[in-house]
Amino acid sequence: MSKVVVIGGGAAGMMASYSAGMCGHAVDLYDGNEKLGKKIYITGKGRCNFTNAMPLEEYFNSKIVTNPKFLYSALYGFSNDMVMDFMEAHGCPYKVERGDRVFPVSDHASDVTAALKRGMDEVGVRVHLNQKVSGIIERNGRVVGIRLEGGKEVLADAVILATGGKSYPTTGSTGDGFAFAKELGMDVTTLRPALVPFVTKEGYVPLLQGLSLRNVTLTIYDGNKKVYSDFGEMLFTHFGISGPLVLTAASLLGKRLEKSGSLRAEIDLKPALSDEQLDERLLREISENGGKAFHNYIAKLLPGKMVDVFVDLTEIPAEKKARDLTAEDRKRILNLLRHFSFTIQGLRGFKEAIVTQGGISVKEINPSTMEAKHHPGLYVCGEVLDVDAVTGGFNLQLAFSTGYLAGISIE
Repeated sequence: MSKVVVIGGGAAGMMASYSAGMCGHAVDLYDGNEKLGKKIYITGKGRCNFTNAMPLEEYFNSKIVTNPKFLYSALYGFSNDMVMDFMEAHGCPYKVERGDRVFPVSDHASDVTAALKRGMDEVGVRVHLNQKVSGIIERNGRVVGIRLEGGKEVLADAVILATGGKSYPTTGSTGDGFAFAKELGMDVTTLRPALVPFVTKEGYVPLLQGLSLRNVTLTIYDGNKKVYSDFGEMLFTHFGISGPLVLTAASLLGKRLEKSGSLRAEIDLKPALSDEQLDERLLREISENGGKAFHNYIAKLLPGKMVDVFVDLTEIPAEKKARDLTAEDRKRILNLLRHFSFTIQGLRGFKEAIVTQGGISVKEINPSTMEAKHHPGLYVCGEVLDVDAVTGGFNLQLAFSTGYLAGISIE
């Protein structure tokens, strides 16, 4: 039996504590917050989408953004099915919703934290809250414990680093783990917010603040190269755009945006209709509403909040009668319905990011055990690693899988 210290009481840290305790180790978990799982409480708008039920092959094909191959051992060792079984067995029954997203039946994120806490209690994990760790102790080439704020040392046979990233810093994710790793001489890759809204350039975007669009296609270009296109929901804000389509695009394109400086985005507002069908619809509306002013005529095709902005962008006089719209006017309307465009200038910050992209380089970590290659006795898991995925329960699954693997790998 070894003495194990875990730094961090989030998803990865709690699961690592459970699996280490399950293997018979004496486990102490330290967290600077007043309660466990503080970030879990706000995920999925408080409902906590804790995993995704789709086949694991699909995780690797399209859902893991950074370093998918590194995660083979972790994900197959503690799969989404096993996470669901764990939750069910520990008093958190689940349900599967659209997109294979998995939630507690109760729709309460607190049930996920409670299930993890039951697991930890079951195996005798000792939890130390309001205990901020200030560093990792390494002696003679081996990690031997942690240092608490105030200078107290806690010695151990193994240390599990599960401090999370820099996203939602109010939950305690302040980037401490990256500092600890750097102090040990470990490589930390560039950190950027991920699953985060975009900031846009044009003045008309804030005028659409609060408008939610469903069943649209968002396409993003870098120069003339199409770099992202997907169908779904998005939202206009006072600074730019957000919503599921946007958060995923931000994770996939963050590095590219940093490099290029700006990207061009287009929304197809009527993706279900062909150009011919759309033109027929425009003509039909003209024949039925010929006496109406253009801005009233176009209101039948758009959300109310969008009408004034749309009319301005077409440069067609708002009071022009529908029957007087020319073929050229219709072409402009159709083009704007298909290509409602604006410029993406940047990402919002870590305060609004769901996860952190970048972290402790996976080259530093043994993927079969989560142990640091050059720092025996140190295991690393969760968001502090340079791994991340798109939205839909995948990031919590990565936290659970890497945490579980770290815990069971300690000898």
